[in-house]
Parts: sequence; structure tokens; C-alpha cells
Amino acid sequence: MTAAETPPPGRPPVTVLLGGPSAEHDVSIVSGTAIAAALAEEGHPVEQVLIDLGGAWWWLPLGHRREDRAPATYDDPAALGAEGPFSVGAAIDRLAATEPPPVVFIALHGPFGEDGTVQALLEAAGLAYTGSGVTASAIGMDKTIFKRICRGIGLPVVDWRAVSAARWASDPDAVRGELEAFAAGSDESRLMVKPARLGSSVGMTLVHDPSELDGALDLAFRHDTLALVETYVPGARDLEVAIIGDARGALELYGPGEIVSGHEFYDYAAKYTAGLSETSTRAEVSDRERATLLKIARDAYRAIGGEGFARVDFLMAGETILLSEINTIPGFTPISLFPTMPAEGGYSFGGVCSRVVDLALARHEGRAGRRLTPVDLPR
Repeated sequence: MTAAETPPPGRPPVTVLLGGPSAEHDVSIVSGTAIAAALAEEGHPVEQVLIDLGGAWWWLPLGHRREDRAPATYDDPAALGAEGPFSVGAAIDRLAATEPPPVVFIALHGPFGEDGTVQALLEAAGLAYTGSGVTASAIGMDKTIFKRICRGIGLPVVDWRAVSAARWASDPDAVRGELEAFAAGSDESRLMVKPARLGSSVGMTLVHDPSELDGALDLAFRHDTLALVETYVPGARDLEVAIIGDARGALELYGPGEIVSGHEFYDYAAKYTAGLSETSTRAEVSDRERATLLKIARDAYRAIGGEGFARVDFLMAGETILLSEINTIPGFTPISLFPTMPAEGGYSFGGVCSRVVDLALARHEGRAGRRLTPVDLPR
């Protein structure tokens, strides 16, 4: 914490949700436990709720710290002293009955946690929660819808095609032909294939030639019923912009940061294996390029109705800037850029977490009391 971030007395209690029934479960455990530790140091009373791969909810012991435990340790919550399991309904009821009610910090990545599902559950229960709402979360998670919206407002995106699992199963020859024609229509014949509604590069493949296409699609469909197939951008730099804020005030934008992958592309291992890739919170770009990156990030965030915080990812090849995707719940791992880029604005890791909580509480208080009564109906 810096002097500028000295918290006011009476920090609200926070319940951190981590884990989740998604292929990004392990990343979420690392993010969530780091967030919980940072918020506790900032003076917030903190509970941690682990959602296992089957969707059951477990309350971890008060004061729990991950320390050097591997994420796989959390496969057996009872062995960690967790209380549970609770069904999702019982867990939401327990949260709603808590006094004082907590702010729920959603540290879940991927389906259920990042796609509007848990946001809708918390909305229905009247609980304050961090990050974007139901609609923005769903749009941000679905890369095909996000791309359509961004292209529609004139933002530069990587060209793509979407393939459903049902179509691949019913007419694979037609799909192969369409994707081969798509690749042939570009100066670059390689393709990136990934699940359309997942992150952390899970299920992602760089297809070098048509012989690799079937395996790439099959892998993507292990994780989703919709695959995104993009034109590969050779020699592109991976850049990221951090955003904090919402429509109630000025947005804070930081970066761009840069990742130099230790693999052919920025895959899961390159993202989460310490020392394999290199990161910088301040990429070497011109002032004009930085202004362009920040403007596109701001426009994309506003276009989906983003709230609280997000990370916007770019590819930059030469002077060409392409919007890649938005992450409405970016990683908070030790090697994640999102929580470290705001250091240029005076934030510590814990300060970023506390600011996200404050934004969630302000949004919730702005909605409080907006319940209909019979006199409000057009009778």
C-alpha cells in the first residue's frame, strides 16, 4: 500500500470466490488466494470460498493462505479443513444471510465465473460483486460476439471464422474446405484455433498446415461447443492494457505491458510457468501507438458495458495494431500483468484489489432500493 492508498476505517468484508468448474480452475486458485491475502493486508475481513470442479462450494478456514501449496492440493477441500460441500443454491443463501453482507470478489476464470452465470446468481440474491455485470461478462467471454461488436464499431480485429461442434460432426469436409479457403485468402496460411468461450490459452493450437486442422478442432471442442479460427499474425508482439473504473467516473488505463513468449505462441505453459516468458509493464512503443492502444482498449471496454476492471489484449505487427480480446476477470497470479501495470498510477497489488472492491460497493449502493411495488406497475 502507498500513502495515497491509505484505506478509510471500516473496510467492508469480502468473500473471494475461487476455483470453479472450468479448465481455468487452477489459475483461479492462484489468483483468488493472492487476492484474499492482499485484501486481508489492506484491512478487509476476508472469507474464501472454493468452488470445486463438480460445482460444489466450500468455505475455506478463516485466515487460510495457499503458501507453497500446488493448486492440485485443492482437489480435496475437506483435507484443507474446508466446510462443505454446499450446493450453489445453499451457498448463495448463506452469502445473502451474512451480516454485514460481504462484497463478493469473483476471482473465477472461464465458464460459470466469467461468462455472466455467477454474476446473475449474485444479482438475483441482491449481493454486491466485483467486475462487469451479466451482459458485459457474457459478451467478453464469447470471443465471436466480442469480435462482431468491435468490428461493428470500427475497431481493428484479427479476421476469424467460427465453427460449431455440431457442424464439425455433421459435415467435416465442408468445414475443412471453408477453413482452407479462409487460410488461402490471406498472406499467412497458418491458423490459430481455440475454444470461443475459454481463456488462459487452454485448448489452443497453432495450425501450420491442413494436416493439423482436425486435431486442433477436436482439442478445442473438448472445452467448448464453439471454436474460433483466426488468421495467424506472424511476428506480432503481445501487448496488454489494464483498465480500472466504470461509467460513474473517469476510466484509469495503464500500459501497454508486453509479453515475450518462451514458446512459439503464448500458450498455457508459456503463461503460467515461471521464467518461461518475459514480461514488461511498459512496452517500448511510440507515444502515438500508446495513445492508439489506450483508445481502442477504452472503446472496447465501453462497447461491451465493462465495469470495475478488465484487461484488453492486442497483437502488434510492425505498425499494425489489432485488438485480440478482452478479459473481464484477468489473472492476479505472480506473473500476471494486470495487477502490476497500475503501479504507474501509484497502486500496489493490494491497492488494485481494494479499488476493485470499492467500485463494486459503489455500484451496488447505486442500485439499492430499486425494487418495484404495486404502484409502479402500469395498471
